[in-house]
Amino acid sequence: MLSLRPPPTTFSRPLRWPRRGRLGGAAAAQYVSAAAPSAALESAAPPESVSFPILVNGCTGKMGLSVAEAAALRGLHLVPVSFSSREKVEKTIQVGQTDIRIYGPSAREDILSSVADEFPDVIIVDYTAPDSVNSNAELYCKLGLPFVMGTTGGNRHLLYKSVQDSKSYALVSPQMGKQVVAFVAAMKIMAEQFPGAFSGYHLEVLESHQAGKLDTSGTAKDVIACFEKLGVSYDMNRMVKIRDPEQQLEMVGVPEEHIQGHAFHLYHLTSPDDSVSFEFQHNVCGRSIYAEGTIDAAIFLHRKVQSKDSKRIYNMDDVLREGYMR
Repeated sequence: MLSLRPPPTTFSRPLRWPRRGRLGGAAAAQYVSAAAPSAALESAAPPESVSFPILVNGCTGKMGLSVAEAAALRGLHLVPVSFSSREKVEKTIQVGQTDIRIYGPSAREDILSSVADEFPDVIIVDYTAPDSVNSNAELYCKLGLPFVMGTTGGNRHLLYKSVQDSKSYALVSPQMGKQVVAFVAAMKIMAEQFPGAFSGYHLEVLESHQAGKLDTSGTAKDVIACFEKLGVSYDMNRMVKIRDPEQQLEMVGVPEEHIQGHAFHLYHLTSPDDSVSFEFQHNVCGRSIYAEGTIDAAIFLHRKVQSKDSKRIYNMDDVLREGYMR
């Protein structure tokens, strides 16, 4: 009987992460690949056409640029400005047919005030830096600009308070991958309805991200919290975090072209006598799943603003419940 009870730094057996179409292990519960959409997704009817101004703050970063490109592909009107954390910056980047001028942080309020006047129905999307979350949100609220906050970090309590006090509209989510959000939501439902269902089971967790991600996956933390409600005891120090490209290629099985942008997760549960095991996976290659989810979030928020909805703060669960997904 194969037992997964490794020391804190490594798994006791080489782990080859399954690729799409050959999910090994006991039970693969979720596999998401932004690089290879399913046939069902490709054949689905396109969503209703919509267009409005969208300003992507953070176009100089990979995620912000991906969102801007997705916005252009969806027919949204890209506002031709964005911001950098560096003060002295003279740069223009082209996204689709739009030349986006990059400004330094000291120009934010003046430029955004002009944007609010010229584009009264604009939606801001923020993919900047953790230390800019609260100051950016306070400025958006001050100017009455509805925003989608995709940037992680910052003081989240203060972030929500800024929106509540200003009565602005905002959608805040550290995870914009819609299918991953749905998977975590399903785990939460299972944990609420069947507490203790996995009592006594042993849990091992592996997550692999690009080397630039220094923190532990927030999604992994959320899923582990669900397993704990299901009766599993887990020490977060046991989590295996892979950041080495060679290990990602050889052990994890990340495609080489996605070493610099991926999110692979594996949760392995084993019964006390090792006679039963479960595996849950969600693997993401590239950034398109997050970019597309962000655009869906922006469209969702735009509709809420236009309808003057009484609720002001939303998350990706709200987008999923409404059923508006590409």
